[in-house]
Amino acid sequence: MRGVGIPPHQNNESNESENSMSSYYLEDFKPGQVFVSSGRTITEADLTFFSMISGDWNPIHADAEFAGQTRYQQRVVHGALGIAICTGMLHQIGIFEKSVIAMLGLRNWNFLKPLLIGDTVHLELHITSVEAGKSGRSGKLERRFHLINQRGEIAQEGDSEVLVLTHEGARRQADAAKPA
Repeated sequence: MRGVGIPPHQNNESNESENSMSSYYLEDFKPGQVFVSSGRTITEADLTFFSMISGDWNPIHADAEFAGQTRYQQRVVHGALGIAICTGMLHQIGIFEKSVIAMLGLRNWNFLKPLLIGDTVHLELHITSVEAGKSGRSGKLERRFHLINQRGEIAQEGDSEVLVLTHEGARRQADAAKPA
């Protein structure tokens, strides 16, 4: 199941794939909701590209001989790549496609298990708090990310706040975009 609950503005006869790719607005979220992405296998190319982009060529990531002598016995994928994968999986889930305004930050990010080449991970996104803004056009969501590996272990977890449009805010935004 991709998400718990169908937002009230959707027809309950919609199929699951349509539900998972429809934007949710502030009023559609409730604390306790959980949204789940599909899986993604971390590849050698992912590790190499992230090393190139970040400039982090630490031997634990880049040197198979060195990494083979560590407790992991192989190269470890950058922890920050796990964060990037989580944010990409948010797009794949689709619930913020038309409603997100801005991510406000990441907090309390924990690397609990190593990410290794060949691991298949998915995101569980937990809604922990919903707070309406003063204008009525947007509000703040607090979310808990769980990046889960193929063994069902939480490899990474952390919190993030995001500003999201309300239905009224989306309507006003669409009206403002119409040609006069």
